Amino acid sequence: MKYEVIIYWSDEDQAFIAEVPELPGCAADGETYQEALQNLEIIMQEWVETARHLGRSIPQPKGRLMFA
Repeated sequence: MKYEVIIYWSDEDQAFIAEVPELPGCAADGETYQEALQNLEIIMQEWVETARHLGRSIPQPKGRLMFA
């Protein structure tokens, strides 16, 4: 999938958190950067499959998000 992914360390969770801003609520964690990304890939697929099943729209990937 071609969505932007943001990965950061969370002191509160003591884990890396990976999020997809374009897919609301789509996030995963992991003990390592790589594990968080691998887990997110699974969650992204499940997010899209669930949206299709429920008849919800799936945002088109915009690529790199621009911040003001």
